[in-house]
Amino acid sequence: MSRDRFVFAHMADAHVGAWPRQPAVRAELRESVLRAIAHVEEQRAEFLLISGDLFHTPVPDPAEAAPVTAALRRLVDGGTRIYAIYGSHDYVAHKTSWLDVLAEAEVFVRVAPESVRSEGTRWTLPFLVDEPTGAVIAGISGRSHGLDREYFRAVDSEAFRATAGFHIFQFHAAVEDYLPDSMRGKIHGILRADLPGGCQYYAGGHIHVPYIGEGPEGGLLVNPGAIYGTSTPDLDAQRTFQGRHGLAVVEVDHRRPRLTFFDPCRPSVSAEDAVTITSRSKEDLQAQILARARAAPSPSPDHPVVIRLDGDLGDRSYSELGLSEVTTAARQAGVPVEILIGNVRQSDPTNIPALSESEIERQEFERLGEGATEETAWLLGDGGQLRLRELLRELGTPRSEGEATADYLEARRTAALRILDIRRSDAR
Repeated sequence: MSRDRFVFAHMADAHVGAWPRQPAVRAELRESVLRAIAHVEEQRAEFLLISGDLFHTPVPDPAEAAPVTAALRRLVDGGTRIYAIYGSHDYVAHKTSWLDVLAEAEVFVRVAPESVRSEGTRWTLPFLVDEPTGAVIAGISGRSHGLDREYFRAVDSEAFRATAGFHIFQFHAAVEDYLPDSMRGKIHGILRADLPGGCQYYAGGHIHVPYIGEGPEGGLLVNPGAIYGTSTPDLDAQRTFQGRHGLAVVEVDHRRPRLTFFDPCRPSVSAEDAVTITSRSKEDLQAQILARARAAPSPSPDHPVVIRLDGDLGDRSYSELGLSEVTTAARQAGVPVEILIGNVRQSDPTNIPALSESEIERQEFERLGEGATEETAWLLGDGGQLRLRELLRELGTPRSEGEATADYLEARRTAALRILDIRRSDAR
């Protein structure tokens, strides 16, 4: 029996544990996620939808995962159900991820099937019913290198659609119809028409820019954006979309959803707050950083002042800016400082800037795609960069404690062959 009125919440792309080289930024991301979870409880939401990438890696740092896991556990103990799908950062094909552990501990319910299917194989969409509200929930987890698009095209959703209730579909994929102009041609995903029709709410994730759209046959389609973000452009988006991203809170009244947002982010280090390095001497830049640090309210070792640098580096190297010197001087003056490299341009291409990992990867992937040859044709096309991303992530997976070397190497080889679509006989 479905209820006419209820409240639920929807979040995606928390990426707990991101910013591994920026502990102050990493801590602020974690606190933003905890504030979002607390708001779910304050709103007395019946359930929380997590549409992928709760953690930044399949097996996150326990110090990062523990407080978030505890907050989710309290939510469940208080009567709120949690329904989750996997994102591209959550899923790992060859071993258990932290989300698998949480599911087994009944912290949340896995909505989507995780088995890899043969391309083009027709399959029936599983679904579940949230008994207290009668909401009918289904989903497809995120995958890299375009696999998820084939899953959407081959799905049979008739049984899901025929079940009475408020229909929700979770997904972790870019919807090309709603990509911002800055991402068109760079990110490839599904089409709106690939989504199952007949839903009242589509709970999206994956791209960190929020948007509100419409499903293929109507219904509210929402990507709430990243809770905090994993790159300096994400930090800028916090200000651009202030109050219009983060945690989606949905009030349902006779199958009509009404959407509001809760923004859990405190003011961050955006481009408007950056210190420019353009045409600045080392001494001038250091003075500017120290002045900005001293003007910040109540810094502490646990909450240092985060200062972002933007501008034109020219033909200088980062060592010539004396950044380590100024952070040391600031600490000695009792003002801990953490420096974040933002949108820095340079004329010497061999002088690699200390950009965040995602920005470095994006630039290098584009360069490799442009230089693809007949032997590296798998880099070409819509899925080339996505294949490379997953290949690097799989090959970079560290060996688990107690895992035999032979098993570890076999897992890496199997993953690489799967990503490159090479059969064992072809690889010999």
